[in-house]
Amino acid sequence: MKSNITLIGMPGSGKSTVGIILAKNLSLGFIDTDVLIQINRQKSLQDIINETDYLNLRKVEEEEILKLNVENHVIATGGSAVYSQKAMSHLLSISTVVFLKASYEEIQRRIDNYETRGIAKADNQTFLELFRERQVLYGKYSEMTIDCNNIRQDEVAVIVSSQL
Repeated sequence: MKSNITLIGMPGSGKSTVGIILAKNLSLGFIDTDVLIQINRQKSLQDIINETDYLNLRKVEEEEILKLNVENHVIATGGSAVYSQKAMSHLLSISTVVFLKASYEEIQRRIDNYETRGIAKADNQTFLELFRERQVLYGKYSEMTIDCNNIRQDEVAVIVSSQL
């Protein structure tokens, strides 16, 4: 087994929360790449998008992921990490990649701050279009898929750890 676990999925799928629970349950460290970006760039994800554009945020995310050199960690990525083949190849080389899959309806129920959350999408792209586009990419890179619909995040963490 690889020493790290990487969680991928849409904003609102539970990557950060499940990641913290999983790290605690397995006595691992925890890294949230969105938080890493905000610390290293000294600005919010939304500020990065507002000051440049969503493609720059994806580039910044790739840079931060490629710098990761850790063992025994749970890594929660930003939802757009899957747009970078280089970043995903790196994550696959250092970790088991787990897709936390939630339906569009479930994501809509969980998220109410679309405009300020720092979601890397084109201005003219609907959230549904983004959701559909990303589902293909999450499936492409995941080594394990967990259905997160109608299930508590602590239960998701238990399922992930039982399938490693």
